[in-house]
Formats: sequence, C-alpha cells, structure tokens
Amino acid sequence: MSPAPRVVVLDHGSGNVRSAVRALEHAGAAVELTADPVAALEADGLVVPGVGAFDATMRQLRAVGAPRIIGRRLAGGRPVLGICVGLQVMFDAGSEHGIEADGLGEWPGRVERLQSATVPHMGWNTIDAPAGTRLFAGVEDERFYFVHSYGVRRWEFQQISDAMTPPQVTWAAHEGDRFIAAVENGALCATQFHPEKSGQAGIRVLRNWLSTLPQREGARPGTAEAGGGAA
Repeated sequence: MSPAPRVVVLDHGSGNVRSAVRALEHAGAAVELTADPVAALEADGLVVPGVGAFDATMRQLRAVGAPRIIGRRLAGGRPVLGICVGLQVMFDAGSEHGIEADGLGEWPGRVERLQSATVPHMGWNTIDAPAGTRLFAGVEDERFYFVHSYGVRRWEFQQISDAMTPPQVTWAAHEGDRFIAAVENGALCATQFHPEKSGQAGIRVLRNWLSTLPQREGARPGTAEAGGGAA
C-alpha cells in the first residue's frame, strides 16, 4: 500500500484541534499534532487551525515561530491550509474587541466584525464557490459549519501579472452580509468554516486538499491507496 500523505497540524495552543486531526486521518492523511518546526517544514502539508480572538491567535503563532514556518513553506510551494481564525490570520490585519493586530500578510485585507443583526454566525450555511474550484469539487452545493463573529468582507487582492494564476475566492453570507468563506491561492488555501465539523462534505474538502499535496513514492493522496475511503 502506498504511504498516506504526511500532514502536521500546527500545535500553537489553539483549542479543539483533536477533531481536525481525526477528520484529516479519516480523509486519508497520516497526521501529527506538533509545534516542532522541522516536522512542520518537512511535512507534505501543514494545517494551521485557530479559534478565538485574532490577536491571541497571532501571539500563539509567533510563540512557536509559525510566521517563519509558514513563510518558508509557501516560498517553496509547499501546501498550507488555514482553518477558521487560521484563515483570518493570513490577511494583513484584524480589528477585534477594540484591539488592532497585524496578521501574516499573505493576502491583503482586514478582518472585521460581521455587519449582521445576529452575531456570532453559528451553524450550517451554503457557499458560493467559483467555477473550477478544486477545494470544493463535488461539494459545491453542500452546507458547511461556521462559528465566527468576524470575517473578511472585501477581497482586495490586485492581479499584478497576466501570467499569474488568480486566486479563487469562495463567498458566503450571513443575514445578507457577505464574507470570504475560503481562498485557494496556489500552495495556500484556507477556510473560514470548520471542515472537521462539516460532516462528509467537510471530509471531502479535506480529501480534495490532500489530493493537491506532493505525491511520494506513488501515493495518491485522498484516495483509498493513500488510506482514504470514498466520501
């Protein structure tokens, strides 16, 4: 049997990451929960989870050297997946509870409070995925589980070269307020929702992501050969 893709879930102190580990294992990955920088750099894929406040998550990430790890991986085209606040910190900055904090700056834009009557946005919601999406292939019309009060409400990315493959942005809305639900941008992908809490649709998203990881020794990530069954 071909080896499963090796994935590190970055252990930076974020709560409730065991469900992400189990979901990735179910999707077909060999998963390690660790903050070890060598393991995080050498893994086939790195998952950056996050719950709670933007500023607190950034402080946790800096404490384990995550900005350097993520930057080095992306510079080498090595896949990274952010989840929930793990998506938010990929942007320039966040304003939460009156606290302004810098993010990782991988994408331009700001995280701000949702402009809807009911906050937090909690529960199942549909998405508006772009044509040709790999992350949502086969589950474009499914519902996913969100828990958040803040989000990125504008996409400010500017295309600087026609030769560059443009990022694919998936949107969702809560009481009419649109926000970014996911971004696919080369080696960097991220979701505002929790795939690990989104049932079989979420497992399919994780399996789709695993299929983008570099193949090793004939492994086909996200397939039965790599340890994952059918969705």
